[in-house]
Amino acid sequence: MAASLRRHVEFHGRAGIRLLSGGRGIERKPEETLGEGLLGGLEGNLFSDCAPAYQAKSLEELRAAIGDCRRCKLWPGRTHVVFGVGNHKAKLMFIGEGPGRDEDLQGEPFVGRAGQLLTDIITKGMGLKREDVYIANVVKCRPPENRNPEPDEVESCEPFLKKQIELVKPQIIVALGKFAVQSLLKSKVAITRLRGIWHDYHGIKLMPTFHPAYLLRNPGDKKLVWEDIKKVLKELKAPSA
Repeated sequence: MAASLRRHVEFHGRAGIRLLSGGRGIERKPEETLGEGLLGGLEGNLFSDCAPAYQAKSLEELRAAIGDCRRCKLWPGRTHVVFGVGNHKAKLMFIGEGPGRDEDLQGEPFVGRAGQLLTDIITKGMGLKREDVYIANVVKCRPPENRNPEPDEVESCEPFLKKQIELVKPQIIVALGKFAVQSLLKSKVAITRLRGIWHDYHGIKLMPTFHPAYLLRNPGDKKLVWEDIKKVLKELKAPSA
């Protein structure tokens, strides 16, 4: 147990994550910059089979570098690689967990029932247009039967998501659902304890909240998401934003 705990702490330390007591969430080392902390060290391992992705200077170049990706076991069952959509220089970025059936068929994230709810949150709730924000997922191929992404699948896509974030340079990330939150924060803490609290992701403010698909099953929790979104709106309207 002691050895396992030590490895856990060492892993988070290398990732630049500081685990805080007192329910204050998760923070990154303050000295990290977006470019250095987000992709530093990845070029030697996660990007080893795809140097063009690491070197990409635009989202178009990154998408071309990903190509007909076969880096994990999801590729045989997919119709499209679902890359991302929206403003390439958006202040606000939404990150979900993975494409569903509709997304796989259309090649665009959040276009099914959950996607319509997210669009309503953006347009009716926030007063923005969908094209004002950038939308992506942790994994870019649909897991079979919409199951949860598995750790090796998340790991295979991680460098591409990080590169997307680096290229968009959002001021705020809204992480939608358990898998997006845990993947970005490298945390196993329940989303019910993380949501509604600002976290730091390599100098970017990150707000965890429930996934729209969860809200379709649990509409009573929409009010909690609205509380989270109001905090995001307040931050977007702040002078520094």
